[in-house]
Amino acid sequence: MKYSKAITRLPGRNFSAGLTIAGGGSPPDIGRALAQHAAYRAALSACGLDVTVMDADEDHPDGTFVEDTFLIAEGIAVATRPGAKTREGEVAAVAAALRNFVAKLEHIRAPGTLDGGDVCQAGRHFLIGISARTNESGAAQLAAILARHGFTASTVDIRGNPALLHLKSGIAYLGEDRFVVAPGFPAVPEIARFEKIAVMAGEEYAANCVRINDEVLIASGFPKLAASLRGLGYRTRAVGMSEFAKMDGGLSCLSLRF
Repeated sequence: MKYSKAITRLPGRNFSAGLTIAGGGSPPDIGRALAQHAAYRAALSACGLDVTVMDADEDHPDGTFVEDTFLIAEGIAVATRPGAKTREGEVAAVAAALRNFVAKLEHIRAPGTLDGGDVCQAGRHFLIGISARTNESGAAQLAAILARHGFTASTVDIRGNPALLHLKSGIAYLGEDRFVVAPGFPAVPEIARFEKIAVMAGEEYAANCVRINDEVLIASGFPKLAASLRGLGYRTRAVGMSEFAKMDGGLSCLSLRF
């Protein structure tokens, strides 16, 4: 799948007030987060994407994790209904930005909840995570929308794995029938035939990598996965993510790519 555009949103001054399941660690440094976000946008541009940068939303400290607000695939744009009540207000501004690129938006409705980080596309099939943020109703609504557009979908229940905030915290699709998979990720029958690139213990965070055109973006500081990918012929580009990791965010969370 070729991408040409991305939407990102700057972290706000109150970024550290966002939601986190980790807790107990040092809060993110906003200056460093802004620098890392700039480097992330530069990496997207280097991969051939035209990057739209939205202003920070000081009313929503998690707003920089823009992926959770929408699913975009081959002309489909689905406004999610984030599972955290404090994040519901993020969707409208992203919808306004997307109207420059898509003609029609679909929506997840109550009582459904859906975070974009719980959706992993593998060709014409979508894996939808059932998590603390995405419920069965939201997953069913998304599957129905996708079916109308000729896609298939199945669900993966990750609620038994507390290390996984979202589905894509533990899995990434690279194309060519290959997945990157974190240790302990549940078995998924729909992808049993696919090749799995195992993330080693201690590098679990690196499972949230992103294939963008001819490169794979990976979080810096995870040499074993980087070496595995390069050994398979992938060009990798490492991006610093330390400040976003403190708030449970990964590489995919910081952009909508289409």
